[in-house]
Amino acid sequence: MTRGGMESVEVFTSEGKGRGLKAQKEFLPGDVIFAEPAYAAVVFDSLTHVVCHTCFKRQERLHRCGQCKFAYYCDRTCQRAAWLNHKNECSAIKRHGKAPTENIRLAARIMWKMEREGSGLSEGCLVSIDDLQNHVENFGEEEKKDLRVDVESFLEFWPPQSQQFGMQYISHIFGVINCNAFTLSDQRGLQAVGVGIFPNLCQANHDCWPNCTVIFNNGNHEAVRSMFHTQMRIELRALSKISPGDELTVSYVDFLNVSEERRRQLKKQYYFDCTCEHCKKQIKDDLMLAVKEGDNKPSAETVKEVIQFSKDTLEKINKARLEGVYHEVVKLCRDCLKKQEPVLGDTNLYLLRILSIASEVLSYLQMFEEAADYAKRMVDGYMKIYHPNNAQLGMAVMRAGVTHWHAGLIEAGHGMICKAYAILLITHGPSHPITKDLEVMRVQTEMELRMFQQNEFMYYKMREAALKNQKIQVMPEPSNETAPSLFHKKE
Repeated sequence: MTRGGMESVEVFTSEGKGRGLKAQKEFLPGDVIFAEPAYAAVVFDSLTHVVCHTCFKRQERLHRCGQCKFAYYCDRTCQRAAWLNHKNECSAIKRHGKAPTENIRLAARIMWKMEREGSGLSEGCLVSIDDLQNHVENFGEEEKKDLRVDVESFLEFWPPQSQQFGMQYISHIFGVINCNAFTLSDQRGLQAVGVGIFPNLCQANHDCWPNCTVIFNNGNHEAVRSMFHTQMRIELRALSKISPGDELTVSYVDFLNVSEERRRQLKKQYYFDCTCEHCKKQIKDDLMLAVKEGDNKPSAETVKEVIQFSKDTLEKINKARLEGVYHEVVKLCRDCLKKQEPVLGDTNLYLLRILSIASEVLSYLQMFEEAADYAKRMVDGYMKIYHPNNAQLGMAVMRAGVTHWHAGLIEAGHGMICKAYAILLITHGPSHPITKDLEVMRVQTEMELRMFQQNEFMYYKMREAALKNQKIQVMPEPSNETAPSLFHKKE
């Protein structure tokens, strides 16, 4: 079955998985298979005053809705674009006295849209909200308790003059949100800022080594009457060559975990057992569990001790990062690396996690040379583990390239920035803000590299003079979050 705007894909029944999507034509790496606007979407509770409620961009100054005093927008253009979805929400917030949680707001927006358009197939949708899986029957006791609380809170918020829905149907909507909601990121793709429902995307099944990736595009609302206006949407993009009839898959979890752990996460969060080739054959597990080889190969007991020490250290690091004590984070990383380096292999996932944190925090503290060393080792490990067109690999290589650039290691920095640019052209496309930023960096580092190759001494003198005359750009403050995951799971 295909539907308007979705001619390139078809819904089919996938053996052992239920519904899935398959390609109707050939796609090459970087091709956009389809773009889909949100059926409904909301900003996270903690960011409602710093993120636009229409395009989900972070902005310095936002305009607040004069009626409910809750919603914020970039400008009048975004505010007008939001009114259809915000109108009922606005009056309900005023009646209720305060805004409810993001889950309640998202459920309400879904049901107000149903009230306006009916519960059947919306334009461009391959499936209706009614047909999405809710997995309520798989909920554990804690999830059932949370569901009851959400339903009660929803009923308190839902206006009496709006269409009334039964308890079972409201539970279905919350179940859909629980296992199908998609994480929305800011315009740089670096921070999760909201959550939305995209019915077509929900049909794409999981594979730990997928042939597609999903990128959130905030759109362009600056010229609403021009041919350049684009709406906020997700894009399903091909990572490798896809032939007609191939199933389209995405990864619901980060690949940087051994197969047993990925399967555990998928069972807990999405209620299915992963049967992908990488899980069945435990592909790359040996790399992620690698230990030193040769005459000094550590004993199994020593490896076990170092792994436990690494886990304990990661917990301490998370606490220190939350408190903003970054020098303590650096000390913990250095101490952990001293324990890990004689025992763990270069691709061991616990070593890579410490290297990633150390390079990020040291860059923020402007200790670029040490950060660059750790970043290089991290990237070398990632390149052996991740899919060559993995978006998280691209972002990691980009950060490592910028760190090398700041450290004055222009040759390595330019090489990494070029590598990251090649990956993100496929995963994000040329018009994404991150890719545009990378293109500027690529041109700048190429110019500096030419200067370096012509006269190394003069390059360093000019760089030194430039740094004296202007403040060096401070790297973003380290976040305790990982990169935004594909699907949102209520905490």
